[in-house]
Amino acid sequence: MLALAAKEFVKPGAKPARTYPAHDEHSNESVTVGVEPYDSAEKAQIFSVKWNEEGFLPIFLVVSNDGDQPISLAGMQAQLITSRREKLGPHPMTIFIAVCRTSRPGAALSSSLSANQVKGAVGKKALDEIDAAQFTAKAVEPHSTQSGFLFFEVSGISSPLAGARFYLTGLRDGKAATFCILRFRSRSRSLGG
Repeated sequence: MLALAAKEFVKPGAKPARTYPAHDEHSNESVTVGVEPYDSAEKAQIFSVKWNEEGFLPIFLVVSNDGDQPISLAGMQAQLITSRREKLGPHPMTIFIAVCRTSRPGAALSSSLSANQVKGAVGKKALDEIDAAQFTAKAVEPHSTQSGFLFFEVSGISSPLAGARFYLTGLRDGKAATFCILRFRSRSRSLGG
């Protein structure tokens, strides 16, 4: 069952993406992507759901558009590749929400979720937190920033960030697609671009 604390979730305010230790700046397209894993107990305190105990790694994604044209995120795809070349996509938390809202015993689960991931009912507070935390933007307007969390399932993977790479593709400015690669240094809490 999801463990909840007695507090309200407040999504962190996004700084310009270039200020994050792990960032990739594309000056020709005027777009910068930054990421910050919430892998430490201190950072994870912002959540009421204890995602690390549920086998998930929240990564805060920030996309800054310093140009004069909107950046489309409609085709955006993220991938975390561990040092052992395990390819992880963000967990479809919207499916998680839908399954958790299903109260029928024996209801069919999505192929992306196993029965042990849905251990019990999730309260409204946890559902609201998931909704508020997720990265859901479909575009970044000129001279603005969009942010939110991507949740990667890392259960059974020891030190998922050590030597890992984060790929982000499918950002479009009307002229070209942007491809970002962010690398994590050997220690999970120390990031590098």
